[in-house]
Amino acid sequence: MDGTAIKAYRQRSLDNKTGKSDSEARVGRGRRGFVLGYKVHTACCTGSELPLAFKVAPCNLNEKCFIKPLLAKLKGLGINFNAVLADAQYDSAKVRNTVKEYDAEPVIPHRKGSKIKNGIRIGRDFVVYGVKRLVNLFRKRVSIERFFSRAKEWLLLDHLRVRGLEQAFIHACLSFSAMLTVALTAVRQHKPNRKKHKPLHTPMKRKKGH
Repeated sequence: MDGTAIKAYRQRSLDNKTGKSDSEARVGRGRRGFVLGYKVHTACCTGSELPLAFKVAPCNLNEKCFIKPLLAKLKGLGINFNAVLADAQYDSAKVRNTVKEYDAEPVIPHRKGSKIKNGIRIGRDFVVYGVKRLVNLFRKRVSIERFFSRAKEWLLLDHLRVRGLEQAFIHACLSFSAMLTVALTAVRQHKPNRKKHKPLHTPMKRKKGH
């Protein structure tokens, strides 16, 4: 489980918090500093690397706020899970207790300074340390990073050309629906290995001299 920022189709207003013509977009932390836009909070399957549930919200809202709504949505859809993997941004007693309420194990690194011993931590070298079983589970979290990368690079998730929260949600729906359509087609054609392939045709290169 994780969230990724998508830039709003508008410049910042003078208050440096909202957009000039997109009053619902907010300035929040992205991967490379602060951005004006929205965040797509997503629960992803570590096996298929496909989206299971997601919510779109202004970029300034904390990721922890979306743990319970996403888990509730998974249960409502009849999706079973026995562990929830998330980065240290989600480290809090409330988040861990929420995950346990759904009979799942929270696999979340503890922040620096935590006195809890039976867990995992990320060192200065970005290597995960701790209980071996949890370390092996946490390594599967890279699946959502790959998922976001494909959604942005192949399906234009980060190329927002509309304004407003509702339109941003529809934009994410279209990106994720395209990915799921490719996966469904691959399964129906008995080619499951092509579930993660690029869904768009690569433009043909023009021959020189023509």
